[in-house]
Amino acid sequence: MPPFRLQRLDHIVLRVRDLPHMVAFYVEVLGCHVEKQTSAGGLTQLRAGEALIDLVEVGSKLDGAGGKGPGVDGRNLDHLCLTIEPFDDRLLRDWLSVRAGWMSDTEERYGAEGEGPSLYIRDPEGNGIELKKRLVAAAC
Repeated sequence: MPPFRLQRLDHIVLRVRDLPHMVAFYVEVLGCHVEKQTSAGGLTQLRAGEALIDLVEVGSKLDGAGGKGPGVDGRNLDHLCLTIEPFDDRLLRDWLSVRAGWMSDTEERYGAEGEGPSLYIRDPEGNGIELKKRLVAAAC
């Protein structure tokens, strides 16, 4: 057993081909806000509730030796899950239908807070995003 206890996800880093387009999606569709950008470009850090989503442009200095970027033949990850509230299925589907393209059915799925409704969408570069109902009240 390690001498520490995991608390929460701090941030996730996505390698992206079109940084401005991806920033626009995460800000305008999902409600993130830009928290920090590097002066040299290549990195935008987006606030997503208690966590950050870092977008690093493929081929930038910060990308390093990351290999082939996300595309038809591969992605950065299967999906990331963001908890949201409120989770009004009809309003959520109406909002996403004109902004996110593909959308899964809403189903009960298990996550860190237990069973709850969620649905999947994809960002403009094909990364899966699960939007899941917040089940545990946020601490004051």
